[in-house]
Amino acid sequence: MSEVLIKLAEVLEQRKQADPDSSYVAKLYDGGLDAILKKIGEEATETVMAAKDGKADKIIYETADLWFHTMVLLAQQGLRPEDVLNELDRRFGLSGLEEKAARKD
Repeated sequence: MSEVLIKLAEVLEQRKQADPDSSYVAKLYDGGLDAILKKIGEEATETVMAAKDGKADKIIYETADLWFHTMVLLAQQGLRPEDVLNELDRRFGLSGLEEKAARKD
């Protein structure tokens, strides 16, 4: 797993104990699931808009924001980045159509 993801996951865990007035992430946690999901929605929209503009630097910037806020969600839910990476690894070698057909829900 990427060293950056490991370090970020550690910081996000630490921020669970931080004062919401001292940390942006702690403030998101304090706002609960709805606040985190709202932020992910905003970042997803900004990522789409950046892609429509076709400027690589904007796409990278907005994707980083989207990934960051998604990692906040994972941490808030007691999940880790490696959980997602393990799922991606599980899917590796499957066609997208096969993977979709195999889903239970």
